[in-house]
Amino acid sequence: MDPISASCFSLNIQENRKAIKEEEQQYAKFQEIIVSCKSLSKYEGKTFKTLLPQVMAAIMAGSLHIAVGLSLSFSGILVPALDKDLQNGTDSDGQLYATKDESAWIASVVVIIVPVGSITAGFAMDAWGRLWAVRLAIIPTVLGWCLIASANSVGMIIAGRLLTGFATAWGSIPATVYITEIARADMRGSLVVTAPTFASLGMLICFLKGWFLNWRTVAWLCNIYALMPILFLFLIPESPPWLVSKGKIEQAAKSLQWLNKYQPQPENRHESLAELQLHALQKEHQAKLEEQAKRGDSGGMAKLKEFFKPTGYKPLLILTGLFFFQQFAGIYITLFYSVTFFHEVGSTLNPYLASTFLCLIRMLMACFNSYLLKTFNRRSLLITSGFGMALCTGLSGLFTYLIKQGSLTMTWLPLAALLLFVVASMIGFLPIPWTMMAELFPLEIRGVANSIAYSIGNLLMFASIQSFWGLVSVFQGFAGVQWFFAVISILASLYTYIFVPETHRKKLNDITDYFVHNSIYLLAKKEPKNSNKIVNGTRVGKKDIIKANVGQNDKLMENV
Repeated sequence: MDPISASCFSLNIQENRKAIKEEEQQYAKFQEIIVSCKSLSKYEGKTFKTLLPQVMAAIMAGSLHIAVGLSLSFSGILVPALDKDLQNGTDSDGQLYATKDESAWIASVVVIIVPVGSITAGFAMDAWGRLWAVRLAIIPTVLGWCLIASANSVGMIIAGRLLTGFATAWGSIPATVYITEIARADMRGSLVVTAPTFASLGMLICFLKGWFLNWRTVAWLCNIYALMPILFLFLIPESPPWLVSKGKIEQAAKSLQWLNKYQPQPENRHESLAELQLHALQKEHQAKLEEQAKRGDSGGMAKLKEFFKPTGYKPLLILTGLFFFQQFAGIYITLFYSVTFFHEVGSTLNPYLASTFLCLIRMLMACFNSYLLKTFNRRSLLITSGFGMALCTGLSGLFTYLIKQGSLTMTWLPLAALLLFVVASMIGFLPIPWTMMAELFPLEIRGVANSIAYSIGNLLMFASIQSFWGLVSVFQGFAGVQWFFAVISILASLYTYIFVPETHRKKLNDITDYFVHNSIYLLAKKEPKNSNKIVNGTRVGKKDIIKANVGQNDKLMENV
């Protein structure tokens, strides 16, 4: 019998209830103190003016994602310009064309290099700072676009695409981390979404320019969208948490003062909000140092062992499945081959204009995503998205088939169905797999596991883009490929319904606990309301947590 159960026999019911109530109040008080030390949200002003510096910093840091969007979507205008059949053997300036296999490499090579970029970007932003890592992305970006613009062979184009793909990781990952670290807790999601919104804007710009300009001219102009954001980065301060981690306390204080310049003086406090945040960051950093000291040299091996636990390999397998269905449902294929796709489905509308509509919808839906992800369950969005994509690509395939057979003259129907397909994908299957990476893994391996999952997602993206022309051949045309996408989308919804757990409004610890004894969501064990938590392999209750942490919390109360 555990100590708490044994003590119940020595107390009468009334005293026991009173004791439990007092302990729960104490526990709640401790939790409030701990949270306030981390976020200090009760001292923050909630007006837009107080948030303005953080908004400006997020916009400036995220603006380099315009170049990311340009890099991802450039193959959409480049591949048809190098197509032998469309250009009668040469591109529009009479110098170059590419085979189907070469076009597949031109389109897909930009993502195969992303895992290398993401790993090196992680080391760079930890060593030199978040903003300097973003600034250094300008070097491969400019070199890549110059190689593409001046290319006299397919090899030069592929080399340039490799460099711009590498730069997307160096520009996007540190920028997203920076926004996460400087944003107010309640606004973090809304500010982080500025990055994909700018990426969608870059895609829109790419197809607008490709509609009127030669692809070489577009490549030269892409340098502008990389250089301007770099200049903006010199106007904003470095991430305070990173500065504190490097012992640069004075610079961290200045950074926090800049970010909180419009915050009112907290009531009943002598310190400003910036000073309170600095003290909290220092305490948090000191706690991490003490934890690392306890681990000693076994930290790396301990992380490796975590991947062999259910809380490590189960989330990774679930994410791998989500990324597989995401990629082979055609979400990114229709982007990378958009102009070719719209041309081949039989639409008489200018394919560049159609691609522009596609990117405009992506950008608008990216802005709307913050509301969807905040309001609706992840599983509901994914299942709805999968069936919606299946319906749209199924109808588009049918319309394409009828147009090719000459029995349908309304050539705008495939375009409308594909645009609705983009809307359906943005509801769930495009953003949520990337979002869930930060939710499913335990704290001990969250950083490493995110990098691995991110790399898997990009490798599967490479495989899907690389296999596109093979799919066209196997399924005997674009109509068959779209029906294949529809089948994969239906399987994606079924996969979500059976395996994917719900994470919306769930505590990260609760999500981790789910994987200890569950693999299939439909067969998941239903825990009682007052279920205990598993800590270090032992099931403990709230009282055990309180008693185990009373000494630390008392000391924390004295400091606060």
